[in-house]
This record gives sequence, structure tokens and C-alpha cells, in this order.
Amino acid sequence: MKAIGFKKSLPIEDQDSFIEFETVKPIPGANDLLVKIQAVSVNPVDYKIRQSAAKNNVLETPKIIGWDAVGIVEAIGEKVNRFKVGDEVFYAGDITKSGSNAEYQIVDERIVGRKPKSLQAKEAAVMPLTSLTAWEILFDRIRINPEKDKGKTILIIGGAGGVGSIAIQLAKKVANLTVIATASRPESTEWCKQQGADFVVKHKNLIDEVRAIGFQQVDYIVDFVDVNQYWSAFVELIKPQGHIGSISDPVESVNIRQLKGKSVSFHWELMFTRSMFQTEDMIEQHHILNKIADLLDNGTIKTTLEEAFTGFNAENFKKAHQLLESGKTIGKIAITF
Repeated sequence: MKAIGFKKSLPIEDQDSFIEFETVKPIPGANDLLVKIQAVSVNPVDYKIRQSAAKNNVLETPKIIGWDAVGIVEAIGEKVNRFKVGDEVFYAGDITKSGSNAEYQIVDERIVGRKPKSLQAKEAAVMPLTSLTAWEILFDRIRINPEKDKGKTILIIGGAGGVGSIAIQLAKKVANLTVIATASRPESTEWCKQQGADFVVKHKNLIDEVRAIGFQQVDYIVDFVDVNQYWSAFVELIKPQGHIGSISDPVESVNIRQLKGKSVSFHWELMFTRSMFQTEDMIEQHHILNKIADLLDNGTIKTTLEEAFTGFNAENFKKAHQLLESGKTIGKIAITF
């Protein structure tokens, strides 16, 4: 089968930053699906791993990355009981295994959901990783209750990004919260409003920006950008007994002790935790993805696709990574095969 990967961590402009190659078509294990992939999307985790996985050495076998896919089940393992051959599926996969930038991929059925019927492959491909991340941080980590917590305030840092875009929708349309999102440009501000944000503020002078729209403090803060950069603002803006969640990778320590006086809870979220550690509740990702598919199909939420490339080739992956690395993308980018 054809796959796209890399042997060395190189700048994306380099000719060999991505290479096309042939490899053996994988065989599904007992709990696995073999999926013929139709479309994928790119996420920041993709370029972070591309930039670091082979920084000091050249890999013997090219590394295949990619953690978002839509495809058709071509074969199933002997213990699979949730899917059958011919089913259309979408998933984010497992960071410890070979990625989705290939013609075929094997994936554990417990982290796979049914593809939304109303969406094209490219529209569905951009949803799994960001939807799982946003759902888990809101409902599994912070444990927001849509009935009990209705009307409470949430500040979403990085509202126009991939995770921020779907977090706005879930916070507004599922959790019933008052949503304040951050954005820095007119086009990203408009995007956040389109996703359902009640208010959009600028990243800079965050405390003043939030208070200028009438909120002294907020019940929840979720960070999709940089917990170090905004930490002092979080400490000031969070309500007593509030919750802060983050997916960012701090380069410096954060002083959790600053939250003690307010009895504030802090939550880390990594979408890959369940699959990496084969947790007892790993099946939850299957259930979450099916809920997301239902929400997409009934129109409660919408795809966050903003740009798509057609053609399974190294050049399209280079273009997608260049855009993502610019830090100026809005929504998500897909590549159709």
C-alpha cells in the first residue's frame, strides 16, 4: 500500500520533509478494524511529532503520522462486534501506533465511531480528534452538567483553532453555557461568532478584555493555546470553586498553589490517554464519537472544515503542515484521497 511519512525531522519546506513510499498492508488484530481511508485531517500534534521524532537520527523505516480519518471498514478482527465490513467510520486513532496518512490503517474498534451520514468524507475527517478533546475536557475532566450548570460562564482560549471551534459549539449548544472566546484577528473573531460564541475578546490584556464585557470572573476556563502565557490571568479571572482545563504543553512550571485560596480545580486533557494506557473506560471514545455523529446529523453542531486539498501525495501534506505551522489557520484542514 502507499503511505506518506518521514525518515528525518526536517523543515516543512525541505524536499524530504514528507516522502511517499510503499509498505505492507496491515493485518487487523482481534479487536481491530482494517480501514480503507478516504480522507484525513491535520492537527498540531502532527507537526510537533514530525519536528521532533527524528531530530537526531535518520529512521530506518519512514514514520507514518496522522490522527484523524474517515474510511470504510475492509476487514475485522475475530473479537470485533461493533462494526462490520462496509461500515463507514471516523476516528482519531492511537498515538502509539502507525498513523492515518496511508491507504489503509488498523484501529481498535473501541476508539472508532460511525461516520456522520450527512457529511462528506472531508467534512467528517476534521472532527474526531478535536471533538474528542473538547468533549473530554468539558464533560469528562471538568464534568460540566448541562442541566445543573446551565448559564454558567466559560472562557475559551484560542476559539478559532481546531479544538476551540468545536469547544465553542459544545459549550454553547450542548452544555448550555455562556461562551466567551478569545481571538486576535477580525476573521478569527467572526469565525468564533459563527461557532456560537456569545462574546469574543482579544488575547492581549485578557483580564481587562473580559471585565470590559461585564464579567469580573468566570466559572470555567479552558486553554487551547499556552497555559504559561495566560496563567496569571487565569488565577485572577476564575471564580472561587471554579475549574481550569488545559491541553497545552507548558515549558515552565505553573504554580498550582495560587489556586488554593479559591479552591479551584485544574484539569489536564490528552485525548490519547485512553488508548495509550488501554484504560478500563477506553470504549467511551466510541460512545463520544457516536454522540458527535448524532449531533452533526441532527444539526446541533457543524463541521469545522475550513480548507481541503484533493490528492493523496506528499505535496498536499506539506501544504497543510505549512498552513498549520503558520499559526494563522482558522478551523480545520482536510486532505481527501
